[in-house]
Amino acid sequence: MIKSMTGFGRAVRELDGYVITVELKSVNHRYFEFSLRCPRQYGFIEDKIKSFINSRVARGKIECFIAIDALNAESAEVAVNHTLASAYVKVLNEIADAYHLKSDFSATAISSFPDVLVVRKAEEDEDKIWSLVKQVADEAVDKFMEMRLAEGQRLYDDVYARSEFILDTVSFIEERSPKTVKEYNEKLVQRVHELLGDVSLDEGRILQEVAVFADKVAVAEETVRLRSHIEQLHNFLNSDEAVGRKLDFLVQEINRETNTIGSKCNDVHISKKVVDMKAEIEKIREQIQNIE
Repeated sequence: MIKSMTGFGRAVRELDGYVITVELKSVNHRYFEFSLRCPRQYGFIEDKIKSFINSRVARGKIECFIAIDALNAESAEVAVNHTLASAYVKVLNEIADAYHLKSDFSATAISSFPDVLVVRKAEEDEDKIWSLVKQVADEAVDKFMEMRLAEGQRLYDDVYARSEFILDTVSFIEERSPKTVKEYNEKLVQRVHELLGDVSLDEGRILQEVAVFADKVAVAEETVRLRSHIEQLHNFLNSDEAVGRKLDFLVQEINRETNTIGSKCNDVHISKKVVDMKAEIEKIREQIQNIE
């Protein structure tokens, strides 16, 4: 079943002393494009999570957000930047002496200055962290894919219905096209009678003119190719592979055959049907831009 390129998935789990959040969202894109937001100290997982998601997602602009919160206080330590703290104390004393102020600042006040207190994360096992993140990412991707599949089903229903309309129109054109030749023959004979009266007609000449007209307006080849293209489109719609680009090319071919029929036809009824077909093709083209 086809999948949409639009999706969202989120999972949150507490695992082995960490609360891990993985969130995914995507929009249409010609290729696979990935961006990640996560804490700097866990930047080592970027390539891993990108490969993991790309193994299940072929196309789309993917934005991934990962939060990793340690519940164990021992996983972080707070250190004092004594050099900076000493500099702050010295400057504050200078200000107090210069303006005859009381030096009543406290340790709390000094610690509130920027970069006096430094938070350092304890060394963590990268393989362990990735193993935990992967478990949560797997759940988030499952939800993400569920939404893509649900959107894909709606796209399938819409595109399939429009393609069936095109097939019905092709049937009309196939039935109507021979009648245009017959009508042309009758009009040609009538026109000659109007111009020449009861003079005997050169039936050979009439048949020759009709044959030229019939060859000019013949669309059998185009309708056969259209039926073949629609059958192929249906096969793509039922494929489990990423077929968005193939569908895009196929719709171009469908549009090409329809344009040829429009340029050949010399009949108002067929012309109207061609306009209807082109409107449906354009709607199909818009929809398949969302298909992976």
